[in-house]
Amino acid sequence: MSLAFYRKYRPKKFGDLVGHDDLRAAIQGAAREDKFSHAYLFYGSRGTGKTTVARLIAKSANCETRKNDPVFKAQGEPCNACRICDEIDRGAALDVIEIDAASNRGIDEIRELKEGIKLSPISYSKKVFIIDEMHMLTREAANALLKTLEEPPAHAILVLATTEYDKIPATILSRTQRFHFKRLPVAQIIIKLNRIIEAENLKIKPEAVEFVASAAEGSLRDAES
Repeated sequence: MSLAFYRKYRPKKFGDLVGHDDLRAAIQGAAREDKFSHAYLFYGSRGTGKTTVARLIAKSANCETRKNDPVFKAQGEPCNACRICDEIDRGAALDVIEIDAASNRGIDEIRELKEGIKLSPISYSKKVFIIDEMHMLTREAANALLKTLEEPPAHAILVLATTEYDKIPATILSRTQRFHFKRLPVAQIIIKLNRIIEAENLKIKPEAVEFVASAAEGSLRDAES
């Protein structure tokens, strides 16, 4: 079965990201120095790269090549060749846990997360928890998460993602490093679509590509879909 374009052409390194230059520079700087934050909050419109960057952090924090090659580490990128990078790309990494808060929004689920985060990684150096649709957590669940955000174990990184920043409690905002994922300009979406068109050997009129990019309203994922 063929992959959807947004999955097939998901960025595998920070250099593949379209837009978000300041954000990319900040996180790559952290990667070069192994100074990842213990908790991030990514917020912005759907399809702008929040989950993609969360996975890139998971790869960079655990990449075997970065650990063993100081010259490569200075690039601030995952290698996409080691076992760990491959497992994360395939969604087979046991130490990268993705949680959809829209369907796991209660206090019991967060209590399970709190217990799981205490356990050391199975085979990675960092255990990464990605909580999508963070704003969907109940008030009780969000409060239960606070203690973990205040005193996370050294082996853990939490990445919270939301499309509704104003619904995130101030107590959580103050305990995270925040990055705003803005809607992408039409011109940048066109660049990415043209790369896909060339790679897939498609024949599409430029005005059609521009129409698709405009209709996506800043969401690269929507444009690719």
